[in-house]
Amino acid sequence: MLLSNAPRIVWISFVTLFLAFSRADAGEVRFHITTPQAPPEWALLEREVLRANAAACEEFIDRYWDDRGYLLCVERWGGDDGPDDAIESLQDWPLLYALGGPETLYRRYLHAWEGHLRQYTQARTVEVPIARTGMYFKEFPVMFDWLHNGEGLCTFNLQGLCDSTDLRFQQRVRRYAGFYMNEDPGAPNYDAQHKLIRSMFNGSRGPLMRRATGLDWAGDPIDVENRFRPKHGEETYAQMLEHFKDYNDIVGDHPQNLEAAWLATNAYMLSHEEKYKTWVLEYVDAWAERMRENGGIIPTNIGLDGKIGGAAGGKWYGGVYGWGFSVRDPATGRMVHRNRHAAGFHGFMCAYLLTGDDKYLDPWRKQIELINAQAKMVDGQPHYPHMYGDQGWYDYRPDKYTDNALPLYYLSQRPGDRVRVATEPWVEYLQGLRPAYPVEALRNDLNQIRTQVAKIRADTTTPDTRLADDPMVLNPASIDALLHLMCGGLPPANTGSLLHCRLRYFDEDARRPGLPEGVAALVEKMTADETVVTLVNIDTLHARRLTVQAGAYGEHAITDVAVEGDAQSVQKGAGARFQVTLEPGCGATLRLRMQRHSLPPTLKM
Repeated sequence: MLLSNAPRIVWISFVTLFLAFSRADAGEVRFHITTPQAPPEWALLEREVLRANAAACEEFIDRYWDDRGYLLCVERWGGDDGPDDAIESLQDWPLLYALGGPETLYRRYLHAWEGHLRQYTQARTVEVPIARTGMYFKEFPVMFDWLHNGEGLCTFNLQGLCDSTDLRFQQRVRRYAGFYMNEDPGAPNYDAQHKLIRSMFNGSRGPLMRRATGLDWAGDPIDVENRFRPKHGEETYAQMLEHFKDYNDIVGDHPQNLEAAWLATNAYMLSHEEKYKTWVLEYVDAWAERMRENGGIIPTNIGLDGKIGGAAGGKWYGGVYGWGFSVRDPATGRMVHRNRHAAGFHGFMCAYLLTGDDKYLDPWRKQIELINAQAKMVDGQPHYPHMYGDQGWYDYRPDKYTDNALPLYYLSQRPGDRVRVATEPWVEYLQGLRPAYPVEALRNDLNQIRTQVAKIRADTTTPDTRLADDPMVLNPASIDALLHLMCGGLPPANTGSLLHCRLRYFDEDARRPGLPEGVAALVEKMTADETVVTLVNIDTLHARRLTVQAGAYGEHAITDVAVEGDAQSVQKGAGARFQVTLEPGCGATLRLRMQRHSLPPTLKM
């Protein structure tokens, strides 16, 4: 394929097909592609984006990490610049390797991850009670909220896509999940009777069962003036405390705790022990029932007695990061709205990954409809609410409430869900409405990498004037376009989410994840039961062998594969994956029929 407006080419002749398709062994379908194809622009750009990412990341880590794997910064606890920001600086690095980036990149990430765990286990607070004996315990945050816990796990949660056989990774996956399944007596985070996590602050030392203070959130006192530039805009430590002065009501469950479902989901995909899947579905089902009880809107406080609003004076919208959580920002003097209910969708995404059952998407679909039905006219234009407090719905804006609309459509593939995201450039491209998108997106990522490297080289901070979130904003890794185009994938961003994608690749000769050197892939169409992908080997000297897998975790079943434009090329029953050999300078467009989310997801490669 594949430049815009180019005619569709039938690349493989009948004779080629007759010789090319074979079963490498029982249940294994192999394609041998032998038709020459001039490399399209998008293919050359994909390989260059991979190369540029790797080179920029090497420069970045050389600048900000030492030979122990420690981040060169002032170590602090808190919601402004805590341990989560330190490792979040390497966001997307495991995925870069899993897409086909160099192995050295993954090795350097691993060195930094091990160093990070040691660094913040040794780091201690003086005045903040929570972390006086270490910010990490048992290689996990002692207790904090899942906005920050998730950010701190944004690399680890994807590490299994790189090497699920790593013993330390396997041990940690089980240990981390155990903190939320009452398997560690020192971490009683979960109430199995009421099916709730007992506090917004939770972790390896269990839940915090008192009101939080500004100190708990902001960390120890520190001189800010003439030394640091906090990313939240505060100019003094007093302002940092003021930022969090109203972050008090944390006891009881909150939707963002659903992000803990990632841990048990990873553990299930690693071992397929039923207890992990059971816990995820039990916890998510409990929240789905709470949404039904609350008229279709997810509540933001569940009391220790299991009642909606039970720890917030009966207010379903109460608590920190609740529907009614509007606070004054000391850096600007303005009121800001900090409603984090939407993070709960991550737990429902885990349940959907494990089951493929639309009942885990429908509550959020209905919530979007319910909230937008509360619209009112302002100056002749409809405005839609985004917050709810004692006064009812508020924070009306011209834009509709669409939280989680894109991942909802991505998972469901229903036309009714597509309407909410129809103007997204990637969605338009997949609908055939934006043919230039691949080249535009890849060029944008190249520009982003260049911009980040320029900022790194212009950075004048030193280790004693640098907070953990200073390098974080300079991370040059830019992979959104690669995930969209290579894999038909939804970028996890910095949330700690697992990967949701239509296709994934493995290099058969190098025995590693990712596309082989010189190979590019373009997912150009996706529907509920079909994926169209073009594979091109731009290497003119060497053949490349790869495995194509349906889903990040083999969760989709491929019912048949065909070379587009030739009905005689169909191969039936490929299962979760099939093999392809691309001769030098050759390519093909394949049409895959599939049954999505019909197989148990697995980390096995």
